[in-house]
Parts: sequence; C-alpha cells; structure tokens
Amino acid sequence: MTLLILAYLGGVLTIISPCILPVLPFVFARADRPFAQSVLPMLIGMALTFAAVATLAAVAGSWVVDANTYGRAVAMVLLAVFGLTLIFPKFADRLMAPLVGIGAKLSSSASNADAERASVLPSFLLGVATGFLWAPCAGPVLGLILTGAALNGANVGTTLLLLAYAAGAITSLALALAVGGRVFAAMKRSLGAGELIRRGLGVAVLAAVVVICLGLDTGFLTRISLSSTSLEQSLVDRLKPSTKSANASGTVKDSLGVEGGFPSLDGATAWLNSPPLTPEGLRGKVVVIDFWTYSCINCLRSIPYVRAWAEKYKDHGLVVIGVHTPEFAFERNADNVRAAVSSLKIGYPVAIDNDYKIWRAFDNEYWPAHYFIDAQGHIRHSHFGEGNYDESERVIQQLLAEAGNKDVPAGIADVSASGAEAAPSESDQSPETYVGYNRADNFVSPGGLVPDESHVYAAADTPKLNQWSLAGDWTDTGEHASLNQAGGQIMYRFHARDLHLVLGPPPDGKPVRFRVTVDGAAPEEDHGADVDAGGQGVVEGQRLYQLVRQVGAIKDRNFTIEFLDPGVQVFAFTFG
Repeated sequence: MTLLILAYLGGVLTIISPCILPVLPFVFARADRPFAQSVLPMLIGMALTFAAVATLAAVAGSWVVDANTYGRAVAMVLLAVFGLTLIFPKFADRLMAPLVGIGAKLSSSASNADAERASVLPSFLLGVATGFLWAPCAGPVLGLILTGAALNGANVGTTLLLLAYAAGAITSLALALAVGGRVFAAMKRSLGAGELIRRGLGVAVLAAVVVICLGLDTGFLTRISLSSTSLEQSLVDRLKPSTKSANASGTVKDSLGVEGGFPSLDGATAWLNSPPLTPEGLRGKVVVIDFWTYSCINCLRSIPYVRAWAEKYKDHGLVVIGVHTPEFAFERNADNVRAAVSSLKIGYPVAIDNDYKIWRAFDNEYWPAHYFIDAQGHIRHSHFGEGNYDESERVIQQLLAEAGNKDVPAGIADVSASGAEAAPSESDQSPETYVGYNRADNFVSPGGLVPDESHVYAAADTPKLNQWSLAGDWTDTGEHASLNQAGGQIMYRFHARDLHLVLGPPPDGKPVRFRVTVDGAAPEEDHGADVDAGGQGVVEGQRLYQLVRQVGAIKDRNFTIEFLDPGVQVFAFTFG
C-alpha cells in the first residue's frame, strides 16, 4: 500500500516536472469547455496514449523510443493545428466541417446535440497528442516503475503501480483544468475578453510547440524545475530502498551460515560451453555463480580469479557458472557474448540471462556478484564487487572439504592478469560515468544534454575533476550518445591509472577511427591496450576499450578522444 501511495504522489508531481510545463497551455485551452464533451475525452485520450507508451516501454524495450519519436512528430502537427484554430475561428470552422457533415449523415436529427457530439473527437485527439508529449518526460518515479517492469517482467504489482502513477497524473491535470476553468470564467465576467483569451491561448499553444520542437523545454525548463525533480527523487528513494551493499573493495559476510536455497537456473535464453544446468542436476557439487556482463570493468577484473578457481578445482567437485546478465542493449546480442567468452578464454558454463530471470531468482543487484553454494544446495556465502579473492577461495576449499572431497588443493591461486583484466590501482579513482542522459552526471557542455535530438555541443572551457563534455554534432539517448558527423569529441578530466570507454560502431557495423590525447598530446607510454603510442585506434565492436594506462605517477589528467568517422556509439567511462 505504501508503494502505491508513493507512486500516486509521484504522478501528482508530474504537473510540475520538466517538459510537462509546455503541455499545460493545451490543457488550459480546454478548461472552459463542457466537461463531458471536451475535458473528459481529452483526459481519456491522454491517459490511453500514456498507458500504451508506458506499457510498450516496459515490455518491448528500446524500439518504442523510436515509435514515440514519430508519435511526438505527429503530436506537434496536431497541436500546431489546434493552436491555429484558437487564433483563427474561420480556420476552425473549415477544419471541423467534414466532421460535422459526417455526424449529420449518421444521425437522423440535425439538432445541436450532433454538433456537441462532434466536438468529442478533436478533444480526444488533443488528449492523444498531449499523451505522446507527456509519456517520455514524466520523471524518475515512472522511470523506476518501468525499469522494475523491464527487469521483473509483467506482474500485478507493476500494473498496480503504473495505474496508481497514471491516476496521480490525471488528478493533477484535472485539478489544473478545474482551476483554469474558474480563472477563465472570472476573466470573462470581469473583462468580457473571451475572444482575446482564446487567441492568447492559441499563441501560447504555438509558442509551446516551438519550445518543444527546439528542445528548449529540456534545457531551460529542467533548470527551473529542479525542485520538483528532487521531490520525485526522494519518492524514488522511498520506493526502492537498497537491500544489499557493495563498494569498490567488495563486501563479504563473516559466517558460512545458510543464506538460502539454490534458486532456479531456468529462464536462460541460451547456454554456452554446456547444456542447460539445474540445481537438481548439480546436487553433490560445490557451485560458484558469477553474475557478470562483458563491458563491465569490475567484472572483467574479477574473471581471471573465477577462471583460475574453475581450472584449479574442476577435478575436485567444483562447478563454476557464469551468468551473463546485460546492462546495455548491445550486450543482449548472443554473438557478442560468444565473442567475449572466447576472447576472455572462459571455458566454464555460461548462462545468457537476457530476460533477467536468473538475476531475479537470486534477488541480485550487482555486477559482479558471486554466490557460493554447497553440495546440499544451500547458498553459504556471497560477495558483491571486486576484491577479497583470497577469502573467497578459502570458502571454496571449505565447502569442497565439507562435501567429502579428498586432497582439495591448498594455497591461493596465483593470478596474473593484463590489459583490462589487470587489478585496479590503489590510487583514488574517478567514478564510473554514463554518457546516456538517463544516468549522466557531471556533464558541463554549455546548455546541458539535449535528449533524443541532434545537437551541436561545445567543449567546456575549464572542466574540474570528474567533469566531462561533448564537442560536435551528437544525439544523446537514454543509454548512449551517437555521433552524427565526423570530428566529434569527448573530453574528461580524470584521476586514475586507467581510463576505459564502452564504445560501439554504428548500426551498419562500419569501423570508426579515433585519436586519443592526454593533456593535449599523444599518450605515448601511457597508452591503453586498444590504442597505440600515437593515440590511434579503431572501434570495431561493441565492448569496453582501454584507452589510457599511466605508467608514472597518477595525477589529474585531461583526456580527449576525437572520432574521425561518424556513427560511433559511446556508453560509459570506467576507471582503474
């Protein structure tokens, strides 16, 4: 019940969220019309459109973003026409004439009721257009609900939360209409300026259309609406409190008491290096479950240890299972995962968990996460994040001994890793930084990020530590930024030994050449595994690229990458 109330309140706050404000002129323009013929159809149209877009977003994934983009274009046309009808009455009469004519043919009476009934359709269409504008910018509470739906699948709880959120949003807009109606009625009584009000609203509607088309609603309005966003974010914190903890060095539970049973491994979309495995079939074996994804730097640095355990104890009763659960959309591609498994020399079974079913069965929250299961099928130990590998290996040895395995190898595996798999430095590191606007922080190009539209960015003059900027023509989406024209750049002021960037080629797969500089010069001996000493490299696949590895003293450095070909997709910075 608490979650439903919080979702409802999040919907109520929609009325003052960024990019909702330009929609309000469309709402107020109907405020003085009859409720049943005008206001109610508009609210129904808006709610139905919002529900459709939100449901598709939860179920169908990223393709709905493109569909909604087309819907927004149609909405812009509809709303512009509506604004013109408010300013020019004769245009409205001509526009409505076909609808009135159809209504007359379908009815045996030519009474005034026919004209009132005909007005329902344009009000409904206005609501549909408003819903397309409202759905993609309804705030972090809705984002949390949809993310939960995407990860947890369709269920009654998610449906109820979406309904509660929509009810809250409709409540706030209905109140706005009620207040607007009283305001307009009072102005008409005192000033007799109904015609002037109507035309003024028409101008406001057209101005709002221009604001949305130019993307100004996501810049200026975001800045003036920060207070409402922070209110919603506080609700997000209440909606999903963290139940587990992890940090850079990892956390380990002290005892080997039973933490739970062996959850189901059903739901994997494919298995690599093995036929499908089950808890029942693994009874009598000690099992290590490693949740990972191939562009995660923390996962890559833990894999050498997991690989060493699998090799060292494979003849003594240990089974290691990697569960590849994707973070980015490209990590759902089974061919990409197969290539990563091959390049990382992973020989143990890997379950491709594209639908997050195994992730949910374990109630997991982190990459990497390791679960240690004894021969009786009980989870006896868990570890989240990097580090504490010696203690984890001792847990394996203890569980193997408990299972009656003789001559369990002693000592700790000697692991030597290079490239992106090498252990991180001891120096303080810059934080993981996402480029897509859904999770972007510390972006300092003038004007901020412009969501889902081509925009020419300029670099920040004097970035501070951990700030980054774009230069050139980019389109920033919720997950990544795509370069529209060759010559685009990304700048980041960082403090770490290593700098990595998750990159992908354009959809057509053409390689993208790039050039890296550190403090304005070629990296030379500080180049990463995917760059030569002159800073030259090529993006040929969707993965994590190591671009900088400093060999001297670690200090604050200015990193720049310039892409010499268009189409590259940039996802996230990670450091080590």
